[in-house]
Amino acid sequence: MSTLRFPDIDIPSTDGAPFNAAAVRGKTLIVYFYPKDNTPGCTTEAQEFRDLHDEFVRAGGVVLGVSRDSLASHEKFKAKHALPFALLSDADERLCTHFGVIKDKKLYGKPVRGIERSTFVFDGSGQLLREWRCVKAPGHAQEVLDFVLDSVRTSAH
Repeated sequence: MSTLRFPDIDIPSTDGAPFNAAAVRGKTLIVYFYPKDNTPGCTTEAQEFRDLHDEFVRAGGVVLGVSRDSLASHEKFKAKHALPFALLSDADERLCTHFGVIKDKKLYGKPVRGIERSTFVFDGSGQLLREWRCVKAPGHAQEVLDFVLDSVRTSAH
């Protein structure tokens, strides 16, 4: 099992106060990193997590989206798509660096540095249960939910 944990730092959040993982101890934490607000893949991913949000909550989960966009951009994105979960603004790349999701990529044939779409699930004590890297957006939220539900069933026995 990996020793990667969600760091105990305050991250600007659309919830109005900085997010700190200590506030959600005891819950399953689902953190998905995405490249940019209002782009096609990121919108699809956010909408799928939105549509499954109630099921994540029933399973004891807290969903968070993370990108390098500003809080103002996040607020507009969240409102436009009625996202029921917080978006964290990692403009200084502290979380992105911690999780190793900043990668050199190509955009229209040009090299760019950006976030590799990735998701991490932590148990109630903050221990990493599973990670997905280089994710394709369509269907990913369902795959994560299936894992969370399976983890809940397994830990109940």
